[in-house]
Amino acid sequence: MAISFNGLGSGLAVSDIVDALVNAERTPFTSRLNKREATLTTDISAAGALKSALEKLQTSMEALGDVENYQRRSISGGDDFLSVESDKDAQPGGYNVKVDALAQAHKLSSPAFAADEPIGSGVITISSGENSFSTVLSPTNTLEDLRDQINNGPFTGTDSNDSVTATIVTTDAGQHLVLTSKETGEENAISITVQDGDGNNTDTGGLSRLAYDVSDADPANHVTNLTEVDAAQNAQITIDGTLTVTSNTNEFKNVIDGVDITAKKAHGTDDDDSSLKVTENNSNIKAGLNSFIESYNELLELSNNLGRSGEDGAGVMAGDSMLRGVMSKLRQQLTNEVGLSDGSSLSLSKLGVEADRYGKLTLDAERLDEQVKADVDLVQEFFLGDDEDEGGFAQSFDELMSFYTDSDGIVQNRIDSKQTQLDGLDDERVDFARKMESLESRLYAQYNSMDLLVAQLNSTSSYVQAQLDNMPGVVKKSN
Repeated sequence: MAISFNGLGSGLAVSDIVDALVNAERTPFTSRLNKREATLTTDISAAGALKSALEKLQTSMEALGDVENYQRRSISGGDDFLSVESDKDAQPGGYNVKVDALAQAHKLSSPAFAADEPIGSGVITISSGENSFSTVLSPTNTLEDLRDQINNGPFTGTDSNDSVTATIVTTDAGQHLVLTSKETGEENAISITVQDGDGNNTDTGGLSRLAYDVSDADPANHVTNLTEVDAAQNAQITIDGTLTVTSNTNEFKNVIDGVDITAKKAHGTDDDDSSLKVTENNSNIKAGLNSFIESYNELLELSNNLGRSGEDGAGVMAGDSMLRGVMSKLRQQLTNEVGLSDGSSLSLSKLGVEADRYGKLTLDAERLDEQVKADVDLVQEFFLGDDEDEGGFAQSFDELMSFYTDSDGIVQNRIDSKQTQLDGLDDERVDFARKMESLESRLYAQYNSMDLLVAQLNSTSSYVQAQLDNMPGVVKKSN
């Protein structure tokens, strides 16, 4: 901007004049731009709200389009003795279950040793389940050394201990090595064999004091130099008084089709058996439809507000073709009937979804329950279709919604277009600001030049007047 000394020559308020002229150019442009910005921002906001409502409606239908949600089973009967779970393979029915025994880990305890007493040299091999490992003892090793080697190694060859934990319990008599299997059940019973440095592998001297092996069928060949604290034991349940089932763990997977039982406590002689009951659970259909109806009614209310027109004023999308189009397609979709494999057909209205005169949806739960009870397979087919090549109502609805809600869908394209126009307004403001700066500089230059010219004319006028006053014959005016 040019430097100016306003009014020095002419006495005019140059700054005020320039500001007024610049504002006369700026105000109409700014007003038009602000109005366009408000219109674009409102349209983007309205389209965004519409897209969010459509996405919520689309999501509400997803649960009805998931096959895993259909024909589930509910099971009751879990109590202090057992817990139960079921899947869709479980058939409706009732069962009495008694927990005879819980699974138990094998636990062995050694004789007492002094803390610094050598336990004998040789190789000790411990087995439990499918795991077996060996470790070597020197003549000076104590019970604590053996405990550490069992828990942490070293082991011979590529052996590893995945099955047994070793601890020491110190009593008045001395230290006892306690071995416990990590897994429960008879298959995980602990067996201990030794190669004693004194040549006798089964006596009660040297390392063989730790031998325990009852794997031979002949009890006469059993070696039990350790005390069995807890026997390796399977869990056992009896179903309906006659069917006995055992398990290495307290879990009985699929012991009844589609039913998993976990034993928690053995029944006593005076305890009643646990009573299990499997029932069909098709609650996902009603829950899904209620969620869908709620989302649709929210969309309907939003649509009415956006598209309203009348004496009370117009909505921001009144007369908008996109809004009219999506709501028209939706209403048409809601009335579509889907042909089924038995030759019949179903629609939302036949499942109890009703619309009032304003388009608001409600659910006739009794009509839905009748359809589900009559043939839940056909209701499932309505939503999912009868095969992978031909989807049901849920798939066709999702495809319709995706046309509008996808990242490259109709609504997002509308939003992106308006956003591009909105971003362009910033560029227009920058360009216009440069023009105003140029205009302001030009006006100041023009008015400064004028002011200088006026000053020069005033100076010349003063000079001429002075010369005239000094000319002979010129009579000065008296004061």
